[in-house]
Amino acid sequence: MSDIADTHSGQVHHPGAATYLIIAAFLIVLTAMEITVFYVHALRPVLVPVLIVLAAAKFALVVMFYMHLKYDGWLLTGVFVFPLMMATLLLVALILLFAYLSNHMTPIG
Repeated sequence: MSDIADTHSGQVHHPGAATYLIIAAFLIVLTAMEITVFYVHALRPVLVPVLIVLAAAKFALVVMFYMHLKYDGWLLTGVFVFPLMMATLLLVALILLFAYLSNHMTPIG
């Protein structure tokens, strides 16, 4: 009977300690992968993209589980994701702008 009451009230059960320990283990493995990738010289040409992907995976795990956004409603998730996307777009735009300006500026004199 309590399962039916919980389902109708809209409450979602958060995971237990075991889930958080598994996520922590994944975060440790991802961190070890980041350190390993940095020291493997064969991966130098793709170092930055690989590190960005690993960092994004860690970010997603932390946000979903430790910040509980996986279990929150879509509105609260949107309040977090929308400014994140705006900041990301602004950062990419500035990086592209400065890369363009550094290649097209003529020295004075």
